[in-house]
Amino acid sequence: MRLIVGLGNPGREYAWTRHNLGWQVVACLTEEWRIPLSKKSLESVWGQGRVGGESVVLAQPTTYMNLSGRAVSALMAYFKLSPEDLVVIHDDLDVPLWRLKLTKQGGPGGHRGILDIMATLNTEEFLRVKLGIGRPHPGFPTEKYVLSHFPPEDADKVTQFIERAAQAVVTLLAEGLAAAQTSFHGEPADLKA
Repeated sequence: MRLIVGLGNPGREYAWTRHNLGWQVVACLTEEWRIPLSKKSLESVWGQGRVGGESVVLAQPTTYMNLSGRAVSALMAYFKLSPEDLVVIHDDLDVPLWRLKLTKQGGPGGHRGILDIMATLNTEEFLRVKLGIGRPHPGFPTEKYVLSHFPPEDADKVTQFIERAAQAVVTLLAEGLAAAQTSFHGEPADLKA
């Protein structure tokens, strides 16, 4: 079984912010795999289904970002999963805008949701799909930047980026990390900043 968690903050005001890209990718995957997020428990909205021969749980934590570890650990305990079964999808300031980076371990890079998951699980070894949001202009506070919306003129790029990240997760499950990295690392030609 795989647990695929898209990080974000609950509430309409956060829905399309940079910090909620993980949530949006999970929403995209619910359509792709026809797994509705029909359950509301374990500090998440989640759904369970089959993809290929594998059982998959898709989840969006309903805790705030900084407490993501609570939701992830509750889901993992309920389904009796270990960190190698976990895939976390999240925004990343250190990855250039519109790029994806798939990794199996590493530090939190200042991401408080990832930091909380690491602290709760007591490991940094779990799969991550990092969604590059770039960095704010000098002098613009990072906290404000991650909680701000993309400019309206980037709406098409955001949609394509979310869909591309969802396809990276599809490839990750079907073919493994190395294949997904080969196909999805780097800058997509159609999303140049």
